[in-house]
Amino acid sequence: MRNYFKHRRLLLLICTFPFLLSGCWDRIEINDMAIIVATGIDLTDEGEVELSVQIVNPQGLGGSGSGGGQLGGSGSVGTMVSLEKATGKTIYDARSKLQEKVPRSLFLGHNRVILIGERLAKQGIKQHVDFFARHPFPRIKAYVFVTKDKPIELLQVNPDLERSTAEAARELADQKFGLDVTLKDLLQMLAEDTRGAALPYLLVDKELPGKVGLKVNGSAIFSNGKLIGELDDEINRGLLWLINKVDQASVTIEPEAAAGYISFSIINAKTKMKPTINNGKWKMTIDIQADDDIVENNTYLDVMSPAILKKLEGQLGETIRHQIYDTLEVIQKDFKTDVLGFDEAFHSHYPKEWATVKDNWADTFSEVDVEVNTKISISRPGRSTTPQGVPKDKVIE
Repeated sequence: MRNYFKHRRLLLLICTFPFLLSGCWDRIEINDMAIIVATGIDLTDEGEVELSVQIVNPQGLGGSGSGGGQLGGSGSVGTMVSLEKATGKTIYDARSKLQEKVPRSLFLGHNRVILIGERLAKQGIKQHVDFFARHPFPRIKAYVFVTKDKPIELLQVNPDLERSTAEAARELADQKFGLDVTLKDLLQMLAEDTRGAALPYLLVDKELPGKVGLKVNGSAIFSNGKLIGELDDEINRGLLWLINKVDQASVTIEPEAAAGYISFSIINAKTKMKPTINNGKWKMTIDIQADDDIVENNTYLDVMSPAILKKLEGQLGETIRHQIYDTLEVIQKDFKTDVLGFDEAFHSHYPKEWATVKDNWADTFSEVDVEVNTKISISRPGRSTTPQGVPKDKVIE
């Protein structure tokens, strides 16, 4: 009898298992997906959200046509991507209307870039970024840019070397010659009441006749989630030093001891912040270390000379310090917005003092005294030991 009941319980358990296995009941075949690789958001004249998306065209991936997208998804066979847009009260409302005219299920799991139009950025991005943080599919590693033109105009650009605008923008961010910000970075910046945000500008490049491309140039500065100003490309270099984001960069100086220019490639850079409060005076000491290679020498200087190298290291460090102080002047005095992480540094080291200024951090931040120290090392002078085409008797050692 015991074996009978034991077998019945076992049989009942086995029969229950299939109901507990969900399987793939909610799967969507890849052939039924409209894979979005780039998303643009902006405002219409009526104040509604304009959502534009770049969708992979599977026929184009297998064809031999050129890259680029065509508005309205009417691209011919062989195009790599197609474009669609819709408007709504929110991003998801616009997405729902977009789905009404796309025959496949819109999928954001492979979205690589998010483009934010200036009009929407000036009104405020916090409420719109909520969609990308809350919806389960958008990837938080997607790069975020601000555009001066409407995002859909950038999504229509046909890049030369990449299959789509999404690929071109992602590759530009990966190069790290300018500021690169992911959705995760942006969400962290917006989560702090005392922290501003900085996003890179993605612009249409029309410098060559008949050619249209993309370029990263400068940064957009946000306070309380709203765009309040921008940093040009030169001032933006100082920002990269301050937030420890110098990965690949170049610096060109005009040596004091000779006419001409010398260009350096930054191969290793590190920035450290040290906050102090003495007698009520708030101060931030910024220490920068960098290793550089000489990649071009248009002067008569012998860069193999230890004395010359020491002078160049000092002048290079001074050039970087001036870049940083110029940036601080704009961020602290003009914008009064902490996009540098000073708030976190002081909060960590001086929690009691921080509590007294937290509610008026913008005023305190603008008055923080900043000291910048640089330690520059020229690691390699390049393959050439002496200036090219310069007679020996004219080389300055």
